[in-house]
Amino acid sequence: MKLNALKVKVDSKLVAYQMNGEFMASSEGMEKYLTTTKEHATLFKRFLIENIPRNQNQKADVLRKLASFTFNHLTKEILVQVLNTKFVDTQEVKTIMEEEEDNWMTPIIKCLKGGIRPTYKNKARALRTKISQYVIEEGVLFNKSYLSPMLRCVGPLQENYIIRELHEGACRMHAKARSVVEKIMRQGYYWPTMHRDTKEVVDKCDSCQIHARIPRLPKIQLNSIMSPWPFNQWGLDILEPLPEDPGKLMFIIMVIDYFTKWMEAKPLA
Repeated sequence: MKLNALKVKVDSKLVAYQMNGEFMASSEGMEKYLTTTKEHATLFKRFLIENIPRNQNQKADVLRKLASFTFNHLTKEILVQVLNTKFVDTQEVKTIMEEEEDNWMTPIIKCLKGGIRPTYKNKARALRTKISQYVIEEGVLFNKSYLSPMLRCVGPLQENYIIRELHEGACRMHAKARSVVEKIMRQGYYWPTMHRDTKEVVDKCDSCQIHARIPRLPKIQLNSIMSPWPFNQWGLDILEPLPEDPGKLMFIIMVIDYFTKWMEAKPLA
């Protein structure tokens, strides 16, 4: 949100006084929460926290009453999410792999940072049409969307790792390429050829080929036959008059078996 200043009002005297340095954390778990909170507070140029007693917090009471009065026709169901791990115990997520060579993101990053465009006219035109879909946040390239959050752009090394991790790694989906691509986008990653690359990796998966369903359908379309066994029924035809040869042979009689499609031909006068 790019906020520079934040003023926090809380009804907990313990939280406010610990942040201001008047109280000290008495347990190891409380020290972790306090350290994490102070690290987040340093991201703002100005940060202020103060304790407000509950009987003096009229704004929160008014908002609570307004919300309950305005949305009283909605369901009262409360969704509860159980956190199995503490917030302070979560590990920091870092870049999967570092890209060493230039890739598809290089011209986009150069254009967004320094306005450098390709020298070739066609490449410059193609870059100009798609440059509005990307943005750089804190040195990371993201793909923008109107209907979904921004997706982090990744290079070739990270692409292969993400596909294998979702398809046959810790997640072990072993799903089709389309489902894997949807899962990748829900995880927040993007690259232009993700459908094609995912299909190539999924098609080469040994486990998917071993446990895949065996198709029972015929390879070609079935056609009914007129003859139940060989040489039961024959078809005959005579070709139109042909140029007369020295033996005065002008016609050809054709005979074909309906079952085996065996064909015989004989010239006639």
